[in-house]
Amino acid sequence: MEHDGKPVRVAIAGIGNCASALVQGLHYYRSREGADVAGLMHPRIGSWGVADWEVVAAFDVDRRKVGRPLEEAVLAAPNCTRIFQETLPPSGVTVQMGPVLDGVAAHMTDYPEDQAFRVADADPVSVARVLRDTGAEVLLCYLPVGSERAVRHYAEACLEAGVALVNCVPVFLASDPQWAENFRRHGLPLVGDDIKSQVGATIVHRSLARLFNDRGVRLRRTYQLNTGGNTDFLNMLALERLASKRASKTRSVQSQLDTPLADREIHIGPSDHVAWQEDNKVAFIRLEGEGFGGAPVEAELRLSVQDSPNSAGVVIDALRCARLGLDRGLAGPLEAVCAYYMKSPPVQMRDTVARDRCDAFIRGAPPMAGD
Repeated sequence: MEHDGKPVRVAIAGIGNCASALVQGLHYYRSREGADVAGLMHPRIGSWGVADWEVVAAFDVDRRKVGRPLEEAVLAAPNCTRIFQETLPPSGVTVQMGPVLDGVAAHMTDYPEDQAFRVADADPVSVARVLRDTGAEVLLCYLPVGSERAVRHYAEACLEAGVALVNCVPVFLASDPQWAENFRRHGLPLVGDDIKSQVGATIVHRSLARLFNDRGVRLRRTYQLNTGGNTDFLNMLALERLASKRASKTRSVQSQLDTPLADREIHIGPSDHVAWQEDNKVAFIRLEGEGFGGAPVEAELRLSVQDSPNSAGVVIDALRCARLGLDRGLAGPLEAVCAYYMKSPPVQMRDTVARDRCDAFIRGAPPMAGD
């Protein structure tokens, strides 16, 4: 029955900065109501408030996290996100060893331990068995960019265990017809791919590109450059791991233009790792266009955010929407939810349209054309 009021049972793959911000948020918002729920897009989704979920399983590969209680692991190195919830109560969840596969870039060993991953000397568990045994309903995938084989391993485990998936990383599952069909055939909701932040570089860039287009200014060229000091940016120094991330961010912005730009005229992607920035992400965005009479129109901005809380503010909605999908017997990609919360959904929409359709999904309205 929909809206049974029970907490959403969540498993998390990858106990990094984003997981830390999300778990802190669970306890931060638990005692806050009314005006104190600032920072949320949907204080309630269905019968669930922002804290009506619980972590029942957690996976990682770092030796400082595997075997430790979740409430300790989310604060362990190399995590460096902002601590906004000082006290985390016992979770009853121990972080278990996941499969390494391609989840750890080789260059991590060239960097200090407090900045990089260090693989635990432990055998990986059966992810599917853990998901079944813990009664997980939704898996959040927070693996590093470029972890193609590892992400697919967790996706297969979801299919085997009967668990919905929220894919927060740019490994294309929801936007891949075969994977979409796999989840549809197994009767499981899928939300992906590659989480948008609440107010991040991609959503701002999309909005500006659409603004140029809507106001009759022809966008000629644009770039987005990003720097940060967390393990996400360190991981992406390996250029061979970046193809999917660049593709995801670039397609997301291109989708807002009636006529996409030539490859030479658009450059979007992570630019460098600056260790002292830690979880502070700084984006530099520039757009150059042609207005009335060929007059130049240029926009340039600098956006500074705490990267992981910015992501968690969206994931908190996506996991509850995935549970709604389970309760309603929906299978495959939840298109409106994907379009609103993800950079690379199966169907791209204008953000205003995606928001309206996602809100309609949450209310339980009949699907709109194209959903």
